Amino acid sequence: MLSDNVSRIVSARVGDPGAVAVAAARRVKATSPLGEHGRAMIIAADHPARGANGVGANPHAMADRFELLDRLCTALERPGVTGVLATADILEDLLLLGVLDGKSVFGSMNRAGLAGSAFEIDDRFTGYDAETIAAMGFDGGKMLTRIALDDPATPSVLENTARAVNELNDRQLIAMVEPFLSSWQDGRIRNDLSTDAVVKSITIASGLGRRSAYTWLKLPVVDGMERVLASSTLPALLLGGEVKDAEAAFASWGKALQLPTAQGLVVGRSLLYPSNGDVAGAVDKAVSLL
Repeated sequence: MLSDNVSRIVSARVGDPGAVAVAAARRVKATSPLGEHGRAMIIAADHPARGANGVGANPHAMADRFELLDRLCTALERPGVTGVLATADILEDLLLLGVLDGKSVFGSMNRAGLAGSAFEIDDRFTGYDAETIAAMGFDGGKMLTRIALDDPATPSVLENTARAVNELNDRQLIAMVEPFLSSWQDGRIRNDLSTDAVVKSITIASGLGRRSAYTWLKLPVVDGMERVLASSTLPALLLGGEVKDAEAAFASWGKALQLPTAQGLVVGRSLLYPSNGDVAGAVDKAVSLL
């Protein structure tokens, strides 16, 4: 099955590149980003474009595109999964496979801040733009917004994020902003996941752009989520990240989902590459929290 899917994708890319646009036009769109049950369960797969291919002890796990697509297809067919977040290369593969009907689709926009690079904070927009997201019939775009007070590239990061927020809001598309207060430590960018830092990042990110009607936040689950989610009235989606203790992570997600601005989950590696290898089981457990 996997080899058949890969052959279909490659044949289309070589012989009929226009098939991507045709598939996008034919796709049955989601009626709401929250799905029929009123909560979002979005599978994230935009890590490889930033060079972040590692999962657990395997530094190259997400670099195997064939396996990643197979895991994504498994996740997307599970009941309760409402959407996917990825870059153009992955979303176009999924379009060609015909697995995005009825799903909300979010394009990842800024991927220039390559993991581990000297320019990591200078996260320019090298992925989707608002015009293409609209043309493809997608639901919105996501932007990673790391705010490093010790790096002079940060004002450009904020300016570019605000521009993307404006362009998406103008088209009545969701601007999914993922903010972090970050700093350089031992030559690497580290995100501060303390309660105070996450709150500060939210208050900064919430004010970006000339409109906020279509702005949503993508936030980590940290200590003090009551105070974190009280720092903005913008809808919030909770990110999963890579987790070491699955049971503890699921418990913390479930607790945070009870708060009024929490609208669902955006989870990638911890569901696509669970330690026991059971993608369907991990996804079903996350859906049960909703």
